[in-house]
Amino acid sequence: MTKRIAMWSGPRNLSTAMMYAFAARGDTRVWDEPFYAAYLDKTGLDHPMREEVIASGERNADRVAEALLAPCAEPIFYQKHMCQHMIDGVPRGWMKGVTNAFLIRHPARVVASFAAKHDVLSLTDIGFAQQTELFEEMADHLGHAPVVIDSADIRRAPEAALTKLCEALGIPFTKNMLSWEAGPKPFDGVWASHWYNAVHRSTDLHAPEGEYPPLSAEQSRTVEAALPHYERLAAFRIIT
Repeated sequence: MTKRIAMWSGPRNLSTAMMYAFAARGDTRVWDEPFYAAYLDKTGLDHPMREEVIASGERNADRVAEALLAPCAEPIFYQKHMCQHMIDGVPRGWMKGVTNAFLIRHPARVVASFAAKHDVLSLTDIGFAQQTELFEEMADHLGHAPVVIDSADIRRAPEAALTKLCEALGIPFTKNMLSWEAGPKPFDGVWASHWYNAVHRSTDLHAPEGEYPPLSAEQSRTVEAALPHYERLAAFRIIT
């Protein structure tokens, strides 16, 4: 039986590198942001490469949900999801049929990284409130907190963090997860040419982060609004 893992994060959270790590296992199918086309189609938001994203994906969110639970030949099906994509009209019932996990990152780093790629920035864009909402829904469903892992812990000690993550997800760890070849991947979303430049230069998860980046006054306000959501989930993170 296929183990289906829905990994929930906002943008600029190490989410693409994590997708690459799971793809490198050799026993895993990955899907890059399944609801992105439906999200842009429903909201009308002017994201980079908007028309290409919509044209390349499935705009019907119900069909996406069905595909997330459809038969899969691989032992593991890793789904890289953006929390902000789960707007009204996007189904959530399918989430009870998968193992949900939450990838978090300090909002100061998220805001600085996102702002470097996209001029428009709000709390809604970076998904912190939506991540808390989804976390609480799954905690209520399970009767306990779902799996939470912090990108800083992964980057500080990749093997230890991924070993504990795999244990929490109920799958074996493999050292194949620790590295991959540089460059674009066939499973990248069409938006990779805009967003994935740095990860395309990477070959592993090693890159401990330094001091928090400088922020504008507006960016600092966004961080302040996001921080309680980050701290709520961080209280349950896997400790390495």
